[in-house]
Order: sequence, then structure tokens, then C-alpha cells
Amino acid sequence: MKTANALFLSQGSGGAMNAADIVVSLLILGIIVVSLLSNVVVLICFLYNSEIRRQVPGLFILNLTFCNLLQSVSNMPLTLVGLVTSGHPGGSDFCQIVGFLDTFLTTNSMLSMAALSIDRWVAVVFPLSYHSRIRHRDALIVLGYTWIHSICFSTVATCSSWLGYNHLYASCTLCNVRAKTAGKQFIVFTVALHCLTFLLTLIVMCVTYLKVLKVARSHCKRIDVITMQTLVLLVDIHPSIRQKCLEEQKQRRQRATNKISTFIGTFVVCFTPYVITRIVELFSPGPINPHWGVFSKCLAYSKAASDPFVYSLLRHQYRKTCNLLANKILKRSPLNSSSFRVENKARTTAVTPIQPSISNHQLTNHSPNEGKHI
Repeated sequence: MKTANALFLSQGSGGAMNAADIVVSLLILGIIVVSLLSNVVVLICFLYNSEIRRQVPGLFILNLTFCNLLQSVSNMPLTLVGLVTSGHPGGSDFCQIVGFLDTFLTTNSMLSMAALSIDRWVAVVFPLSYHSRIRHRDALIVLGYTWIHSICFSTVATCSSWLGYNHLYASCTLCNVRAKTAGKQFIVFTVALHCLTFLLTLIVMCVTYLKVLKVARSHCKRIDVITMQTLVLLVDIHPSIRQKCLEEQKQRRQRATNKISTFIGTFVVCFTPYVITRIVELFSPGPINPHWGVFSKCLAYSKAASDPFVYSLLRHQYRKTCNLLANKILKRSPLNSSSFRVENKARTTAVTPIQPSISNHQLTNHSPNEGKHI
């Protein structure tokens, strides 16, 4: 830690940033811009589309969007200022507030992802009883737990004076220097925090999404059998049509796997380096490279920029809402707008309920009329 502090002090006295700091600063700036724009779009879609507001997952996505937006306007800019100035951004009390927000928002966003995975698991594994199992009241209870869980850990850290400016991460967060007198208490608190947030969320996501993937693959196998039987019966079918059916069959098998990999993969890639660095920091006898510490923090921040695309903007409802909003902004003629609505309504009602499959549309959307999906 002394080496890290000396590096930052020498950088500040030199008055110039090295290449690594410039790259990381630009990375944080890009994350802030993308996170703000994408999360604001999600929030606008939620407020504009009443169908999204009626759905239970919309509450979890709204909570996740709130955490991401607040982190984008509080913690991320201060980390950027800390990198540019190579110093403490603000006073001690101000840093305590920012550190409280850092712990609260990170914990809350992780638990919101766990709640979304449970919702998708119930929707796919128990589609007929989904509305009786997951209601708005149940979602509010789950969100209440995520807030209480996050506030408790943040309050303990604040009351114990374990929050401060950590030069390793260039941000106001849990600080080993301020907690050195606490000894084992701080170690137990840090390990418990990451086990009950990161590890718990990871386990829940792996269990639920793997169950969903199992159901999706069983549906795909059923469709593959029907497809192959049809191709055998249609002896006069054109070779190009037969090839297209086989390609769609292959894509169908990969679709669910790709989506599950995205949900779990982005969580692991963004949060694992930061959590491991936190744990290693507790027991490492030597200092950790400050550039790695800041980079791991940037990866954790990048989750706020990727969440809108992973959970919202790539789904059919949000894309449709964005198109409608774009038409209004561009002031297109009412005829084009009305024809767009008719086209999307016809596309929605054209989905047949007897096909025993989980299509790409189902894998990316929650709607009473459009089935249950991942």
C-alpha cells in the first residue's frame, strides 16, 4: 500500500499522467457516457411503455437501472477525478457518503441480477403457474430484501469508519488503511460482504440459468425430431429449403446457450477481478499494482454500461418502444407510425401457441401474450 501511495504522490508531483493512467481515464469516461445514455433510454422506455411497467421483471430492471444511473453520476466521475488529479476528491465526510453509495449500489445491483435470474427460471420452468408464483407484491418483497441487505452492509462499514479514499482503486470505498486497527473484524466483514453478494448471486444465476438452459434444450430436441421427420416425408423438397431448415435447427440449439452465456459471462468478467483483488488485498503481504486495482474497478463499473443491453435494450419490447420514440422525435407521418403499430401487432398475434419451442423472441421478452422465456 505504501508503494501504491508513493506512486500516486510521485505522479501528482510530476504534474503529468503516464500512458496507463490516460488509457484508464479514457476507459472510465467512455463507460460513464455509455452507462448514462443506455440507462436513461431504458428508463424512458419503462416510463413510456405501460406494458413493460405491468410486467414483474420491469420492477427488477427499474431497480437495476436506478443503481446504474446513480453510480454513473456519483462514483464513476469521482474515480475519474481521482485519476486525473492523483489525489483525494473532496473531504473525508464527502468520501464517506460516496463510499456508502459504492457499497450500497454494487450490492443492490448484484442482488437485482439474482432476482432477475429467479424470475426467468420460474417463467420458463413453470410457465403455467408463473403469474400465481411471481406477482408484483412478491417482486416488491424481493426488492425490499435487496435494499435492506445493501443498507445493512453499507451502514456497518460507515459506522465502523472503514470507508475512505483507497488509492489502489482511486475511489472512495472500503479502505484497508482506515480499517487497520479493526484487524480480524474488517477481514470477516469484507469476506462476508463478498460471499453474501457476489458469491451468492453467482450461485443463484448459475443454478437458475442452467435449469432454464436444460428446459430450452429439451424443447429444441423436440423441434429437431419434428423437423427431421418433416424433411424425410417431403422427398420432393428443394435442397436449398432443406439446407435452410437444417441451418435454422443449428441456430436454435445455439441461441439459448449464447444468451445464458451472456448473462453469466458478463457478471463473471466484470465483477470477478475486483472481488478477487479485494480478497487478495486482505491477505497479501506485499502491495498490489495500483494500475491493476484501478483496472479491476473499471471492469466493475463496466457492468453498469452493459446491463441495459444484456437485460433490456436487445429485447423486442424495448426495441419496439425505441422505434416508436424515434418516430415521434423525427416527427414522421402518422400513417407510418400507425402502420408500424399494425405491423408489430400482427407479428405478435401471428405467433402460434401450439409450437413446443422456446424461440428467440421468447428468449428475450416477458409478455402475457408472448409466452415465458429466458
